[in-house]
Amino acid sequence: MNVIVDTCVWSLAFRRKKQVNDEVIYQLQELIKESRVQMLGPIRQEILSGIPAIEQFNKLREYLAAFADHCLSNKDYEMAAELYNLCRKKGIQGSNTDFLICSIAMNYKMAIFTTDKDFTFFAKLFPIKLFNMKSSLN
Repeated sequence: MNVIVDTCVWSLAFRRKKQVNDEVIYQLQELIKESRVQMLGPIRQEILSGIPAIEQFNKLREYLAAFADHCLSNKDYEMAAELYNLCRKKGIQGSNTDFLICSIAMNYKMAIFTTDKDFTFFAKLFPIKLFNMKSSLN
């Protein structure tokens, strides 16, 4: 199964300081080796946003170029809006990108690799599969 890697996981991987969560980094590396990583344009934008040094920006952009963007359609955006509306009625908040990630995962039967706890709330309302590092090792 292909896996959408959320911005928070990429951010952990690209930090210069000692890795906070080596298990997450290890799993990302394994997904990359297995060619299971799916990139979305909005995630690419989030990763590249806020980088002040042009050299660092270009280096990261070059690295991410290895991951083609999954093509998005109108139905993906429309479903994301529906998911947003459903969550809002239930008092659950999330970003537009979060709901787009959920929509893509549901429409194309992909898992989501994230450390963002909001996705555990989303999973109670609609059928998304969260990538579980431990079960993927079996």
